[in-house]
Amino acid sequence: MAPINTDNCEFECATVDTSVSNNFESNTNNISNSSSSTSSSSNNNIINNNEESNEVHLSDNDQHQDDDVQEQMPWEAPGKQGLYDPQNEHEACGVGFIVAIDGKRSHKILRDAQTLSERMNHRGACACDNDTGDGAGVLASIPHGLYAKALASQGVTLPELGNYATGIFYLDEAQHSAAETEFNALAKSLGLDVITWRTVPAKQEAIGVVARKSEPLSRQVFVRRPEGSDEKTFERQVFVLRKRASHELTKPGRRFYICSLSDRTVVYKGLFTSDQLWDYYTDLKNPEFETYLALVHTRFSTNTFPSWERAHPLRVLAHNGEINTLRGNVNLMKAREGVMQSELFGDQLKKLYPVVEPNLSDSGSFDCVLEFITMASERSLPESVMTMVPEAWQNDKTMPQEKRDFYQWAACVMEPWDGPALISFTDGRFIGAVLDRNGLRPSRFYVTKDNVLVMASEVGVYDVDPSQVSLKSRLKPGRMLLVDTKEKKLIQDIELKSQIAKSRPHSEWLQQKITLDEIRNANVLNAPVEEQPKLPASQRGIFDPRLPLFGYTTETVNMLLIPMFKNKKEALGSMGNDAPLACLSAFQPIPYEYFKQLFAQVTNPPIDPFREKVVMSMQCPIGPEANLLEPSAQQVHRIWLPNPILSIPDTQLLKRNTHRGWKTKVLDITFQFNDGVQGYLDCIDRVCREGANAAQAGYQILVISDREAGAKGRLAVSALLALGALHHHLIETLQRMKVGIVVETAEAREVHHICVLLGYGADAICPYLAFELAQALRDDGVIGPEVTNKQIYNAYAQAIDTGIAKVMAKMGISTLQSYKSAQIFEAVGLGNDLVNKCFRGTQSRIGGVTLEIMAKEGLDRYQLTYCKVSPDTRILRNPGQYHWRHGGEAHINEPSSIGSLQEAAVNKNLGAFEQFKKTTLDSVKKCALRGQLEFVTDRQKIDISEVEPASEIVKRFATGAMSFGSISLEAHQTLSITMNRIGGKSNTGEGGEDSDRYLNQDPNNSRRSAIKQVASGRFGVTASYLANADDLQIKMAQGAKPGEGGELPGYKVTKDIAKTRKSVPGVGLISPPPHHDIYSIEDLAELIYDLKCSNPNARISVKLVSEVGVGVVASGVAKGKAEHIVISGHDGGTGASSWTGIKNAGLPWELGVAETHQVLVLNNLRSR
Repeated sequence: MAPINTDNCEFECATVDTSVSNNFESNTNNISNSSSSTSSSSNNNIINNNEESNEVHLSDNDQHQDDDVQEQMPWEAPGKQGLYDPQNEHEACGVGFIVAIDGKRSHKILRDAQTLSERMNHRGACACDNDTGDGAGVLASIPHGLYAKALASQGVTLPELGNYATGIFYLDEAQHSAAETEFNALAKSLGLDVITWRTVPAKQEAIGVVARKSEPLSRQVFVRRPEGSDEKTFERQVFVLRKRASHELTKPGRRFYICSLSDRTVVYKGLFTSDQLWDYYTDLKNPEFETYLALVHTRFSTNTFPSWERAHPLRVLAHNGEINTLRGNVNLMKAREGVMQSELFGDQLKKLYPVVEPNLSDSGSFDCVLEFITMASERSLPESVMTMVPEAWQNDKTMPQEKRDFYQWAACVMEPWDGPALISFTDGRFIGAVLDRNGLRPSRFYVTKDNVLVMASEVGVYDVDPSQVSLKSRLKPGRMLLVDTKEKKLIQDIELKSQIAKSRPHSEWLQQKITLDEIRNANVLNAPVEEQPKLPASQRGIFDPRLPLFGYTTETVNMLLIPMFKNKKEALGSMGNDAPLACLSAFQPIPYEYFKQLFAQVTNPPIDPFREKVVMSMQCPIGPEANLLEPSAQQVHRIWLPNPILSIPDTQLLKRNTHRGWKTKVLDITFQFNDGVQGYLDCIDRVCREGANAAQAGYQILVISDREAGAKGRLAVSALLALGALHHHLIETLQRMKVGIVVETAEAREVHHICVLLGYGADAICPYLAFELAQALRDDGVIGPEVTNKQIYNAYAQAIDTGIAKVMAKMGISTLQSYKSAQIFEAVGLGNDLVNKCFRGTQSRIGGVTLEIMAKEGLDRYQLTYCKVSPDTRILRNPGQYHWRHGGEAHINEPSSIGSLQEAAVNKNLGAFEQFKKTTLDSVKKCALRGQLEFVTDRQKIDISEVEPASEIVKRFATGAMSFGSISLEAHQTLSITMNRIGGKSNTGEGGEDSDRYLNQDPNNSRRSAIKQVASGRFGVTASYLANADDLQIKMAQGAKPGEGGELPGYKVTKDIAKTRKSVPGVGLISPPPHHDIYSIEDLAELIYDLKCSNPNARISVKLVSEVGVGVVASGVAKGKAEHIVISGHDGGTGASSWTGIKNAGLPWELGVAETHQVLVLNNLRSR
């Protein structure tokens, strides 16, 4: 029987042997998926080598990871295996704090914090033993009385509070004394004395079986403050001690983790549910434990390999949310090590690197950077938080000028850490919370009459008599709440930020920023910008030989570029994508096509680029970054661009700009065609060398340019490969922050191309060939002849801006500055060596194309264009990437197979069915990963009598989820009747279903759909709709356009559709991105619970879309009590969306299903 191509696939997989041709080298990393495939072979994989848990750490000691594969210690989570990778872990949490504003200590604060924490138990999650939490903890001020008494019983006298620092370490029984001795020696070398160590009393029976297996020995250290040292100096000494101990005392096979080390606060945390925490550590039960603040946190890790170390609170914060731009933030923090200097630490500063320690979650990385900025520069904790999580200041006309100026100055210092987040932070003096610029996490607070402030991520966690409440409020987007326990006051957002904004002359400093207008004016008198030599008429416009050289097709020009120049926006497409993956293409795809955009699903919300435009911004500073640690006017000496697209004249200007002593180095990325493949490879290395030398020599801007291509036998390296290699080479050599990189290329033209360039390090881009083509088309009358060059540049820039905003919004990112260098892509079909060189840290799970193959395809394009000149090669080709063309690119749905299927169905023609089967299998082989799998033929055949009859097998069939609207009502009802007759299930799609279809139906012609969808639009969802379902399917993302809402144009909204969807005929419908009702994994768990209440007999299903890490999300969904998980592929979906989304978002379902199965098995959740 022929394979049924649907975008919803549930299957179990067997290990496969893949011998794949067509640009695929076979790879150790085949989609093998028996869950035990923990083979060490995959440890050589690039992903393990260069990415540790959400971060890219490029320090030397990471290189040893694959040399000697270590056995897994009992306290370590499983490493990367099969398609599971620990770096895809997500978390969602409950967080809250309680503080006595006047700094008065009492035991009641701790007891109230316990109530707070226990009532957020539903925000945490349980592992497969149902008795081990994902992590809970509390950070409190040091209970001096308790510790003094405990140490006195050991005969040790503790100095006064403030004259010592303390913290809890996780060690192991076997090696703890060696680790403690080394720590004591390190402290001595830094001029500090260890007073004593104490074993923290703990009750093992209070915790779950899984937690017990990895339970650490908790040891507490006390470090004396040296005579004559002031508080601030001691604090910094302790910070250096902890940072260096973390770097220097961690060894393979030794457990060594410092929960905190401070002279003000102490952290108790571990692998608990939020009520186990208070039973496990007996200190927390002791009435002597008096504190003036307590910060609590309970964790819901979507992955079920949480660890003791990863529980919060961390050293200065507890975090509920997700940092989406993490990879870029961490890379750039690494790059800043080349330009940072600190008067406070001097030469010691280098010993504190890397700032972000390996193997941390997003919260852990944020914690490292926040603490580092506060300790190593003269910034207060609230100011450091404002720098890292700024408000949406760019489009806010009501914001006071001085505050805007502060934020603009801060933007020149560091890119925002962007994503939905509620961050609670404290250093023992200040305690506060800040919400991300979108306000995508809840936060409520009360102030009581006895001067206590309570903040929590939800209501109802703290009982207080309403008559005792003096202030009740919530945090608004981007706003901050702060208590200063030293000054004994609550500082509201306006006062606090106004104080910080006025603390330095930011407005004055901003006079020194550079704009393009300023550069234009300064260069008016310089030599005029030389015009590019015009091509002869026979080579202009559609006949330009550079078009085929850079892979343009007639579809590119007609379907993508002309609409952008005419309408200032990207064209819409629909009905999914059935063309081959780039690695299976027969027509030399350019490197951009191998990348798929990642998107938010479940663990964090996408945002809406139209309705929430006010929080989004394309503005960016480019050029050298000054020293992060010393605020000064120097930091503003950067060019401020309103968007990333540069016109041709502006690019020419920048190339020879000398304004304010700036210098620009142009890096030519072309080489002689005759040098062949080796010339291509050498060219990339040359660009890296020249770029690094220019950065050292004091150039401020590097321009990567392929202008020379085509002429005089020269061919260009792909701008993307040259950029990626240069960007990572500069990060490695710590030179990246000294220069801005501008890409002048003919290769990039679509929104996706521009996004990939920005994601891998470009600061600005000039797609000159697209502009020159538009000018020629205007001269030929294709675009209105009255359009000026400037209007062409503006129309294109506007279309690209809107497109980039959509792509960023899918991932929940609001500012281009955070999106740049964040590498939010997965590669499909790129080999490890190529990824290592040009796209370090990007996942490429099936291996594939090498740099040599890329070079060969570039040479092939040159040969077709310039060497085999015939009338045919003069015409721009159309391989049918979007629409099927005879002799062009293969498509899964092609005319002959559809014709055969119709013939077979209408006339019961078996020969036609055989033909349909043959052509379909052939198309799948040419287009999809599953087509590369081969059946094992040497097994014993099963007798047909043992196989279920076909009539039973078809009962497991389900139709794809298509709403009537995307297909006609007649087709929709016919599918339902058919599935009901054979005992399968049809799916309503997100458009609802009219009640007359499921009430009083004739059993033989029942039009009722067994699967009812609930999507973000909630179209037609009523109580009776939910009650009349066998399956209720929550649609978290859709195959054609994950992270975007589906669109139904107004003219398609008929009376029938409007009646079912409870809307108005003729008015267009867009379902919003899912965050309008699902912010996080806990919200999904809540919706699952609500749906179970509305129909206890229905099976609850969740529809996800394949992307790297979908298995981890699915395990979170299983912990949220879903009974069925559907994984869609990148090819599915009938709805309309921009071509960028349809062609470049989402991954093949084969990878998604295999990963989900493996991760569920690893987590012991597959049986759920």
